Amino acid sequence: MDAMRLIEATRCALARSQEPAAIVAEVWQSQALAQAIGHRLAVAGPPELRGEALGLSELSGRGCGLLDPPRSEAEEIRAAGLTGIGDAHNTLLGLGALLAEAGIALVSVAMGAEDEGLYWQCMESIDAADESRDRVVEMLRKLAARERTLGENDCEKCGGTVLEG
Repeated sequence: MDAMRLIEATRCALARSQEPAAIVAEVWQSQALAQAIGHRLAVAGPPELRGEALGLSELSGRGCGLLDPPRSEAEEIRAAGLTGIGDAHNTLLGLGALLAEAGIALVSVAMGAEDEGLYWQCMESIDAADESRDRVVEMLRKLAARERTLGENDCEKCGGTVLEG
């Protein structure tokens, strides 16, 4: 399945989750998906993104390690179905939104946590989601710079003028 479909499926599942255990499981799914997307971009993405993508994969893997994985063996790991990235820009925008929503969902779980262990698990996972999102934002910045450079080069080839402002 393509990355955008997986991101949307995960966003919907996270939005539908009501119980803390279900929210934590969906945040785990979000981090696993970010790890898979980061890995795919590190291996086969634009060269400008590879370092940040590797960092995203590592941070998201850490985020998965902080949370308990989904408990049901019948529950699939959505990230395992990743077949392609498609448009990197749109994928990164969607992933950034998913990671932001995951962090917000964890805040609600942490606020209601009666167990100190769950509280700290949520706090550390919020940090991991936030750091992962920072990597996504940096990759989007690099993609924008790449597009500007490619656009300027195209303009120079055809003799066009680049307008400022």
